[in-house]
Amino acid sequence: MGGLEAGSVDANDHNHAPWEKKIDAIRNLLSKQNYFSVDELRRAIETLGPGVYDNLNYYERWTAAVTRLLQEKGVITTDELGRMMATVEREWREVRKS
Repeated sequence: MGGLEAGSVDANDHNHAPWEKKIDAIRNLLSKQNYFSVDELRRAIETLGPGVYDNLNYYERWTAAVTRLLQEKGVITTDELGRMMATVEREWREVRKS
């Protein structure tokens, strides 16, 4: 977590998965539209807690933090998020069948 020694950083090129590029674009857009600041994003990431933080990769942390911030600010409710996630999961299953 922020401020803790975590060893060296892998500086090798990383081929970003499509979903990683999407969360980067979403985070960037939401920040530019003033839904949250960099400081708020940092706080949301750092307050995930060690159990969650340590088990998520970089972009998964962003996803969790952005989701939390949008819920905190009333942009999206837990119910709305659940419905959207169910729709995405259903559509993904259909894609995998074909």
